Amino acid sequence: MTRQTGASQETVVPVSFVAADKRHFVLIAAILASALGFIDGSVLAIALPAIRESLSAGLAEAQWIYNGYMLMLSGFILAGGALGDKLGLGRSFAGGIAFFVAASVFCALAQTPDQMIAARVAQGLGAAVMVPGSLAAISRAYPRGERGAAIGLWAASSSLTTALGPMLGGMFLSFGGPEAWRMIFAINLPLGALAIWLIVANTRDAATDPAQKIDFAGAALASLAFFLIAFAFTQKTAGYGVAGLGVLAAFVWYERRIEQPMVDIGLFALRDFSSVNLATLFLWMGFQGVLFYLPMTLIAGWGQDALLTALTFAPMSVMIALLSPKMGKQADRWGPRPLIAAGALVIAAGFVGLSFAVALKTFWFGVLPSTALVGFGLALVVAPLTTAVVNSVPDAQAGTASGVNNAAARVAGLMGVASLGVLAQAGYVASGGLESFGAFSETEGHGAAMISGFQAVALASAAFALLSAAIIWLGMGAQASSSASQ
Repeated sequence: MTRQTGASQETVVPVSFVAADKRHFVLIAAILASALGFIDGSVLAIALPAIRESLSAGLAEAQWIYNGYMLMLSGFILAGGALGDKLGLGRSFAGGIAFFVAASVFCALAQTPDQMIAARVAQGLGAAVMVPGSLAAISRAYPRGERGAAIGLWAASSSLTTALGPMLGGMFLSFGGPEAWRMIFAINLPLGALAIWLIVANTRDAATDPAQKIDFAGAALASLAFFLIAFAFTQKTAGYGVAGLGVLAAFVWYERRIEQPMVDIGLFALRDFSSVNLATLFLWMGFQGVLFYLPMTLIAGWGQDALLTALTFAPMSVMIALLSPKMGKQADRWGPRPLIAAGALVIAAGFVGLSFAVALKTFWFGVLPSTALVGFGLALVVAPLTTAVVNSVPDAQAGTASGVNNAAARVAGLMGVASLGVLAQAGYVASGGLESFGAFSETEGHGAAMISGFQAVALASAAFALLSAAIIWLGMGAQASSSASQ
């Protein structure tokens, strides 16, 4: 929003949203809100064996404890971003945090798998407003010349919380007893309350758009489609998958015909845009699947301590935090295509390494080097992928393109956990497993069967990463060339 002042234009949105001397409070609130989502996501994989034991949950229920959250976040994240324009960014951001925190309390109090899944679904709805609100709040609070530094600090803090979150969860689980996993969700209450207070006390919602329409119907159709497809994998019933594809087709038909769609379907006619998002889908399917099933294997298969298992994620976070800024600059120089393709190949090698490391039961000289290799590959991919998404569309649609790619990554997590769970359980059963993949059990052969199940997951994830590399290399066009040659 701008206003004319003589011959010049002055941006008034940052001033109306927050005073210049209080911008840092908005930044702190955005960091705290992101920490809520990142910590919950990364710690859940460490805590799932204990949650399953406490709530007597099976593998399919454990998958939906994760998928219930990702389902709502995937389906409603684009609609949640538009809510800030409709109601005011401060109101929607604070409201999303409050909803997320309230759902976290119900997660901490859950007594059955169904209660936990319902609470996680509610968390996902809150996150669908909270996650896009964090970056939007920074963009609204800081003028363009200062925004890059603020986003850089936000990104560094996010990487730190991603690394420290599992360690905090591991400490709770190692020293707090069998029900200590509840503290992982309860800690969201003080963090969320502080973030809400910072937003409410320091911002004003002068800039709203009453004409903005929220595509709730589109979000509901997308969520139903994703649910049916994911449910088909967890229940091994093809009919649900067919129904899900039918609902997905209805979603595309609906989005083409409404005035303010959640997703501009026309963007997928652009070759680079479609290639990048398809590659994102396959790459993140494998990555999120490995992150979900690896801690289960180490804790319930190896019998490894939760605190030590929490270190699994540290090399990834360190690599991404240290190298991503440099890779962003290299993407400007060489173009994003070679970096993304190379990164996907490195990630595939890391997944293959994990399949051997888990079988050899070597953590320090097997699992950690492999996850470091995955982290290096991700560092090659993350910033260039963002660049490729933005460059693949006209400048006026860059925000929409980034939102679609974010949603694609969330959908990938949902589909990856659901589809790779079929392989995990199949590999487990084929190797003589008599219980359920990921459960604590003293049954003879349980640990060895879990290792076989995870190897199937790791190798399939490597195949997904190789497919992503091929899609990028063959699918992206002229925009992938280096800026130096243009």
